[in-house]
Amino acid sequence: MFSIAIQQQQYKTYILSDETTGSQLEVVPERGGIITRWRVKGEEILYLDAERFTHPDLSVRGGVPILFPICGNLPDNSYTLNGQQYTLKQHGFARDLPWEVVEQTTKDTAALTLVLRSNEQTKAVYPFDFQLVFTYVLQGNTLEIRQEYQNLSSTQLPFSAGFHPYFLTGDKNQLEFDIPSQEYQDQQTKEVHPFNGNFDFNRDEMDFAFGHITSQSASVIDRNRQFKLTLDADDIFSMLVFWTLKGKEFYCLEPWSAPRNSLNTGEKLTVLEPGTSYKASVRLSASFF
Repeated sequence: MFSIAIQQQQYKTYILSDETTGSQLEVVPERGGIITRWRVKGEEILYLDAERFTHPDLSVRGGVPILFPICGNLPDNSYTLNGQQYTLKQHGFARDLPWEVVEQTTKDTAALTLVLRSNEQTKAVYPFDFQLVFTYVLQGNTLEIRQEYQNLSSTQLPFSAGFHPYFLTGDKNQLEFDIPSQEYQDQQTKEVHPFNGNFDFNRDEMDFAFGHITSQSASVIDRNRQFKLTLDADDIFSMLVFWTLKGKEFYCLEPWSAPRNSLNTGEKLTVLEPGTSYKASVRLSASFF
């Protein structure tokens, strides 16, 4: 049996439940359309800095922030288009703006559909008409994020897109990674290193880009919490980024469609023709053992 409830906390929160399996998902549309909690068999899968979340002027550190129309940051937070310079902050604006709930369903799954439309605020930094339609689908131990990117402009729409999920963990040394790549680039030093499945968690910050993935599926086994997390993403998501901070109980494994600065370089940038759209999906599954 599936249900969707609404709670008025600091923000209106939609709670999707699969009561048969004890899974729950919490979504806050007005705070960037973000997923803030995901529980499987009563266990928290996601990390959330609850104190930081209460401050609207701070970016959310936790849950599953949405990245659009860029992933990562731009040099000096700027890009040039048709000879004009624009300012766009790290990861874009979708994670900061309110989204609108347009559909709910509890038939066969618990699903919530949200929409973000371009407006004067977005066009000041990204001069395009667009519509994003995202549907969060909860069923059993799986969370699916279905996306549709629509170009409503009379010109081509260039963008990159992704997600920045924060996964809760206790002892990072008990994590085992299966990332489909043999190398990564350290985003701080720009050096490329071979990858054999292990990380050194003694560093203060780890920001690694896996740009040459050989599969659209990655997984992490948490021996301490005794569960396996699997991330499956459609082909548009051409890379994975791993990020964590020393002393914090989270790690991020982020599907990105293009690397940092792609709006300037064009590397792996998605370009939609006027009046067209693109559909994609990201699926997360958590299984306990």
